Amino acid sequence: MYKGVTGVEATDDYKLLLCFDNKEKRVFDASTILSCGRFSELKDLSLFKRVRISFDTIEWDNGLDLDPEYLYRRSKGVQSK
Repeated sequence: MYKGVTGVEATDDYKLLLCFDNKEKRVFDASTILSCGRFSELKDLSLFKRVRISFDTIEWDNGLDLDPEYLYRRSKGVQSK
């Protein structure tokens, strides 16, 4: 089942706290993509932290985005407290 991103928050250690439309909360470690092509631009923490929701996924001010299915598959679930 396709899952869209409904919320995102960037951390100081290059992780993205994600909420999906199925109400799941997950963490994506973006440090794993910072050496890939233009994604190296996101090493600038101020740019990285300006991530936002765009339609059903995320994007940054420099036009980079990530597929929501990729984000879901590569992220880890967060335990609710």
